[in-house]
Amino acid sequence: MSTLGIVLLVIAIILVVAIIVLYFLGKRMQDRQAEQQQQMEAVAQQVSMLIIDKKKMRLKDAGLPEAVVSNTPWYAKNSKIPVVKAKVGPQVMTLICDAQIFDEMPVKKEVKATVSGLYITKVKGLHGKTEQQDNKKKKKGLRAWALRKQAELSQQQTTSKKNK
Repeated sequence: MSTLGIVLLVIAIILVVAIIVLYFLGKRMQDRQAEQQQQMEAVAQQVSMLIIDKKKMRLKDAGLPEAVVSNTPWYAKNSKIPVVKAKVGPQVMTLICDAQIFDEMPVKKEVKATVSGLYITKVKGLHGKTEQQDNKKKKKGLRAWALRKQAELSQQQTTSKKNK
């Protein structure tokens, strides 16, 4: 065999091993995410709140409790997260919002939200209609595409669970 053939064979073997490792790691991460989603649904509760402000900001600057910041992995501390400042009862709180519903969240309106700890998972308008932003341009980019695909996949999974 020529040296070119040996080099190509070694590269092909390394790629196959890398794909197999990524497959199993992805499967494990998907199982963890499903387990965490079940835990969040178990402790979720409906809360009426007045949305004061919403922003995408870094975790350090969001004003979240120190326990949340310290338990966050190092690679996620500098990423921007959707943060909502809301008045829940007499108390003003800083909450983390699901990225999929962040754009639908109305500002300066009272909403009924499903909250799991400090995480807002669903929002329904309480007084009046929440504005749908269909007239907005469709977002482009890899992150927007991944979020759309994730939403489609979760819808398919919920419909398949209902059909069973």
